[in-house]
Amino acid sequence: MSKPVILLGSGGHAKVLLNILRRCDFEIIGVTDPARTNGEHWLGCKILGDDLAVHAFSYKEVLLVNGLGSLPRDGGLRRKVFDRFTALGYQFLTVMDPSALVADQAGLAPGVQVMAGALIQLGAIIAENCIINSGAIVEHDCRIGRHVHIAPGAIMSGGVELGDDVHIGTGAILIQGIRIGNGSVIGAGSVVTQDVGEKKIVYPPRPQIQDL
Repeated sequence: MSKPVILLGSGGHAKVLLNILRRCDFEIIGVTDPARTNGEHWLGCKILGDDLAVHAFSYKEVLLVNGLGSLPRDGGLRRKVFDRFTALGYQFLTVMDPSALVADQAGLAPGVQVMAGALIQLGAIIAENCIINSGAIVEHDCRIGRHVHIAPGAIMSGGVELGDDVHIGTGAILIQGIRIGNGSVIGAGSVVTQDVGEKKIVYPPRPQIQDL
């Protein structure tokens, strides 16, 4: 039987994770959020206080769920929270929505979150603390680095390799075998047909808005 969990954060991403945890019948001790009052309730869960409240529980007794989302230029807060608590011995739960399809031979590291309707195919390897968001596709033999966010509806064709701290925007498409360097951002709706180096931004063509 799985250990009880503590959810870190109470924003939009945390709401979706809370729904998954309940659907999967996890015992939820409570939620941490410095912006909320200790002891209040949020969506039926007790607010434990800020992240320091986790220290009241032994790392041997609980699992953590990283409820912080990830956006470009957000200072890497999600990564910092993950690294801080893993350095203290805490483990992060790998969360998978029941509607997601993950091949038996795919590899998911601790803290990976696979949201509703996502597809991860055979031979794909997903490193720690990644978000594979709703409806995203990670095809066969992809290699996804640490702290990556693949946003809703994005498609990674076979053999794509993403470095650490990469953000793939909503609906972006990467053709087979593409490599994206550490810290790069692929904008929503982009179609990427060549490798991208480290700390680059790829923008799609912008739509033209005209009067009728």
